[in-house]
Amino acid sequence: MNPAPWQFWIDRGGTFTDVVVRRPDGALVTAKLLSEDPGRYLDAAVEAIRRLTGIPNGALPPADIRIGTTVATNALLERRGEPTLLVTTRGFADALLIGHQARPDIFAREIVRPAPLYAQVVEVDERVTAAGDILVPLDREGARAALRAAYDDGLRAVAIVLMHGYRYQAHEAALAELARATGFAQVSASHQVSPLIRLVPRGSTTVADAYLTPTLARYVEDLGAALGATRRPLFMQSSGGLVHGAAFRGKDALLSGPAGGIVGMARTAAAAGFAKVIGFDMGGTSTDVSLHDGRFERRNDTVIAGVHVTAPTLRIDTVAAGGGSICRWAGGRLVVGPQSAGAVPGPACYRRGGPLTVTDCNLLLGKLVPDHFPRVFGTGGDEPLDRAAAGARMERLLDAMAADMGEHPDPLAVAEALIAIAVADMTHAAKAISVARGHDPAGFALNCFGGAGGQHACLVADALGVERVLVHPLAGLLSAYGMGLADRRALREETVALALDDEHALAAAMDRLSVAARDALIEQGVAPHTVRTEAISRVRFANGDTLIDTPVGSPEAMRAAFETEHAERFGFVGQGALVVEQIGIEAIADATRRSRRLSAPARNRAAAGDHRRVPGRRGPRVSLHDRAGLAARAVVQGPALIVDHRRRAGLDRRGGSARQSDPVSRYAPRRRRLGHAGRPPPAGDLRRAVHGVGAGDGGRAPA
Repeated sequence: MNPAPWQFWIDRGGTFTDVVVRRPDGALVTAKLLSEDPGRYLDAAVEAIRRLTGIPNGALPPADIRIGTTVATNALLERRGEPTLLVTTRGFADALLIGHQARPDIFAREIVRPAPLYAQVVEVDERVTAAGDILVPLDREGARAALRAAYDDGLRAVAIVLMHGYRYQAHEAALAELARATGFAQVSASHQVSPLIRLVPRGSTTVADAYLTPTLARYVEDLGAALGATRRPLFMQSSGGLVHGAAFRGKDALLSGPAGGIVGMARTAAAAGFAKVIGFDMGGTSTDVSLHDGRFERRNDTVIAGVHVTAPTLRIDTVAAGGGSICRWAGGRLVVGPQSAGAVPGPACYRRGGPLTVTDCNLLLGKLVPDHFPRVFGTGGDEPLDRAAAGARMERLLDAMAADMGEHPDPLAVAEALIAIAVADMTHAAKAISVARGHDPAGFALNCFGGAGGQHACLVADALGVERVLVHPLAGLLSAYGMGLADRRALREETVALALDDEHALAAAMDRLSVAARDALIEQGVAPHTVRTEAISRVRFANGDTLIDTPVGSPEAMRAAFETEHAERFGFVGQGALVVEQIGIEAIADATRRSRRLSAPARNRAAAGDHRRVPGRRGPRVSLHDRAGLAARAVVQGPALIVDHRRRAGLDRRGGSARQSDPVSRYAPRRRRLGHAGRPPPAGDLRRAVHGVGAGDGGRAPA
């Protein structure tokens, strides 16, 4: 029998590339590399695969490879996409530039508008009414000449966006054919990219797709060449589903990496018995927060780097507070972020001359222990964290403070203040997806993941009033692990604008989309019998424009669901006829997951270190424990640091206890009392315990 192929689940982030590997013998192995290290390798994903297979050169073994990547996001942020031509109806050349006239900062005295993604605009003579009547026939010859002129100027990508093109598609289809005949390599037509009503978001999405897809395609092609022609990686889409590289589009790749974390967060929490969970993913550059209430929450409208994209994405709110967020003294106050030290040079303690960061503050406070941290730093990539370098950067900040304040503050007090600022930013983001939307965080668990999550999870939980914090054994690499838990998915959407009681027309539209979604997966090699479909509709009042996601069913059931959600969101039911504005069908091929339980020693091993004081701090002594040495349901008296080679989890320094679990650890306060105005007291006033469950992880493989 041939050995089972290697399985690589990879999350290429802004600072680190995380890798979870299942070897042919079923064992899990993990790795973490800097995403950019040009002096040592060209691509972190390929380098990780070669290191872990032990094949530095030559052909790689058979492998199942799943990747979440920031390639499209970085191209958008840095404006490094393909120069693009916009083709639109005459008279609407500046429609996308004008946009919605929204002012996110109403008090800004100078409005800095992001530059458009398109390099040129061509207006064509054509016009179709909203009812489908042709007012102006398409001038094919004029369009052909304009496309040829743009091609001769060096443009190779084109976005075609016509008035009412989402519904009446003949003119867009004809222009797309002309563009391909002219030689354009990338042709994005709005009726294919985003067949939804509203010209501006539809057009902006189509331009983004044309702008980003060639860059993404080159990455997919280069990756395929480096891995070998027989290995076809799957890529994570922003919607939380996997897709082959040939079907990976720019508009669907902007939240590729974070989407893997949401899948991993939801499924590991469900395996531990928690259906309602808030995701807390703190990495090196930023922190992503998300909410799962029994189903994945998606949104169709996203603004990234000033670009409005209408595409299904898992709902993720991001704040620029991560382990690499730069800490400084500016304008008479301490500031954390939004700038990040990135992978190079990284925090000061990475031994590359970086600035003071949140990671440095945690190192100075003793939440990071160099002897229990990977030796991957310095120019040679083989040195430990440098506490002295972090201290030196802190002294520079203290000198700046002393120059303004006239006194030299305590370095550890300043480090704690900087951590508190970062925690406040992260808490605000978590409240935006929970409290601001009618959810009480106290009814949720906090699933902590990301490389820096364990150092801050208890503080964030205190601020939210959350009673349980979950820490999976692979919490430091959960976004990568989520790639292995994700399903193959294809989503097809359409604007229909049909009355709720027009069941025949709705059924016909859903049948059409169902066939298209299923075919999209089958064309990628998925067996037809493994594909199932799910339907969703977006409903509004006939005299309104607010869309509410509503499960598809009988007209009576859909009205009841719509009214319930409307009342929860707005406080009243409302009256009037209902219109199904949009429908979507998602084809899903469930992932196959092999069961592998976490093994734990029968008895606790000795603590990884004697009781020790946090460096430079008076107060309680801190014990250091290796998570791998804790038996299932083992209890550790706090204060303590529980470490493993993937992450660090800190218990409150005022006592509490810790219990090991399989497959997750659960943190919970022994008691909670509210401070002034209903706010939780400082973290030091709470005692925390770590509880565990003895069950396995429901078929998903912990380390």
